[in-house]
Amino acid sequence: MEITRQAKGPLHAIFVPIGGGGLIAGIAAYVKRVSPEVKIIGVEPADANSMALSLHHGERVILNQIGGFADGVAVKEVGEETFRICRKLMDGVVLVTRDAMCASIKDMFEEKRNILEPAGALAIAGAEAYCKYYGLKDVNVVAITSGANMNFDKLRIVTELANVGRQQEAVLATILPEKPGSFKQFCELVGPMNITEFKYRCGSRKEAVVLYSVGVHTPGELKALEKRMESSQLKTTNLTTSDLVKDHLRYLMGGRSSVENEVLCRFIFPERPGALMKFLDSFSPRWNISLFHYRAEGAAGANVLVGIQVPENEMEEFRNRAQVLGYDCDGETKTEQVEEPMRVRVLVVIELWSSVKRICAALGSIGCYGPVLYWPNV
Repeated sequence: MEITRQAKGPLHAIFVPIGGGGLIAGIAAYVKRVSPEVKIIGVEPADANSMALSLHHGERVILNQIGGFADGVAVKEVGEETFRICRKLMDGVVLVTRDAMCASIKDMFEEKRNILEPAGALAIAGAEAYCKYYGLKDVNVVAITSGANMNFDKLRIVTELANVGRQQEAVLATILPEKPGSFKQFCELVGPMNITEFKYRCGSRKEAVVLYSVGVHTPGELKALEKRMESSQLKTTNLTTSDLVKDHLRYLMGGRSSVENEVLCRFIFPERPGALMKFLDSFSPRWNISLFHYRAEGAAGANVLVGIQVPENEMEEFRNRAQVLGYDCDGETKTEQVEEPMRVRVLVVIELWSSVKRICAALGSIGCYGPVLYWPNV
C-alpha cells in the first residue's frame, strides 16, 4: 500500500527478495488488485532459489543445500500458501550471484551512505540486472531493501567482491617461465591496467603461476590484456567467476608440494564450537590432512577448503565417511582432473550438485553479473 501511494509516476515493476515467499505474496496480492499492470518480480540468490525451482517444477521443492551469504532469504522450502499465491500472481524471478549482491551493497553505500544486508541488496541487484538486460530507461521500478542483519565478517567479503560484481575487477592467473626477466615481461604486458592484487611464489618447476587481480574499465580492456598474454605465449586464465579461487586459492601461496594421493574438497562447516573436532574425528588419523583453509564469513556455515591424502583404493570409504559426517560438500561423486593453473592434482567431490546448480545451468545465464531470469508464465 505504501509503495503505490508513495510512488511518483506509474510503476513498471516491483522487485522483492524471496525467502519463504511471505513478503512477495503479500505485495503481489495487493498490487495486482489495485494496479494489475505492475510487474511483481521476485529475486533470489542463485544458490538459494527454492521459489524459482518450485515454479519450474510446478510444486514446492526442498533444496538439498543452500548458500548462507544472504542468510535473510536462505530457505530450503517456500511456504505452501505463499507458493500458491506466487504461482498465480508473480511475473517472474531473477537469480543473482553473491558478487552482484556485494556490488549492490557498495552502490547503495556510495549513493545514500546506508549499509544493506545481503538479503536487502538482493532486490537492487535483481532490478539492475533486469533493467540492463531489457534495456529499460525512463521507467519507475521499486526494489525492497533492508539492512539490519550485517556484521563485519560479511563486510570484509563485500569489500573484496564488490568490484568483481560491478565488473570493474577481474581475477586472472598466468603461467610464467621460471627464468630471469619473465616477471618484468609480465608487468610490461599488464601495462597501464591497475593491479589490485598480486600473488607470486617461486616454484620448483620450470614455470610458476601468478594469481592477480586487475581493475577493468571496459570489457575490451580485459580482452586486450588476455590477447597480449596469448601473443607472448603466456597462458592466462580468467578466474573471475570461480568461487574456489575467490574464497580459498587467492590466500594460499607457496612453492609446489609433492603430496601423494592428495584430494581437494570443500565442506560447509557449521559455525559452532566442536565443528572442527567432529570433522577431524571422521578423517584423522585415518588419513593425513595436507591442506586446510578456513575464514569466518559471518554466516551460519563456513566454506572450508580441505586437502586429504587418500589412496585410490580407499576412496569409497572416504566418500562414505564424508556422507556420515553430515556436512554439506560441493560437487558430485566422482574424481576429475583440475586443469592448470590451479596446480591441484585431483578434485574429489562427495555429493551430487544440488538442483540449484542444475536449474541455473538449464535456464541459462545472461548479462549483468550473470543472473538468470525465469518467467513461469512464458
